[in-house]
Amino acid sequence: MSSARAPGDHFSSVSAGYSAFRPRYPRALFEFLASIAPGHRLAWDCGAGSGQATVDLAEYFDEVIGTDVSAEQIARAPKHPKITWVVSPAESTPLAAGSVDLITVAQALHWFDHARFNAEVRRVAARGGAIAAWTYAAPRMDGAVGEVLRHFMFETLGAYWPPERRYVDDEYRSIPFPFDRTPPPAFVLEEHWNLEQVVGYMRTWSAATRYRAAHKDDPVIPIERELDKLWGDAAQPKRIGWPLIVVAGHVTR
Repeated sequence: MSSARAPGDHFSSVSAGYSAFRPRYPRALFEFLASIAPGHRLAWDCGAGSGQATVDLAEYFDEVIGTDVSAEQIARAPKHPKITWVVSPAESTPLAAGSVDLITVAQALHWFDHARFNAEVRRVAARGGAIAAWTYAAPRMDGAVGEVLRHFMFETLGAYWPPERRYVDDEYRSIPFPFDRTPPPAFVLEEHWNLEQVVGYMRTWSAATRYRAAHKDDPVIPIERELDKLWGDAAQPKRIGWPLIVVAGHVTR
């Protein structure tokens, strides 16, 4: 496996943490996705990472193709009889033209070359094919723990977020999405995590990775100490939630 990172790959260096410490999406989201697809033969999960969404799609589709630019992420994806994993950029895939009933992009659309990706979507989509992309905004926790988390994200790491992150902060309002939109229902994304899980999640942030590369230092270490003083029993889970923003529609030519 090559150690070189492909353009747009922000997560190879934290692929183990990404697999372990990213939240899972609600079942209601996948029920909605299946409901808007014209068929259930093939779904393409693009920018799949280590498969947080891909595995759930397999419950509703005969076959799922999961692609990601990161070979390290794909290597950590689980084996599944319905899923084929492919290392591929979003903008140019080996998928057959007119073959895909549903295209999904979980927490990744903001990293893509949108003009090229949208052209690829139109190429591979089946007649009436559906597309949905979603992201979750800044995490929210109650009390002093939440204040520390917000300060770390927006102050300590503020200058280290890649420019594409602006689409997430804008809750995908301005992200290019030139498809016939279908309004999604409201979804809730929440977990109950202990201190180790919250700290592990913070280390998967692209800004934390960029900070470490710039300073040769882990910015999470002092924050972990601060949170440990506030947490109480570190093994006791606390609620953490994210606004889940979904854009969905159908591909027209």
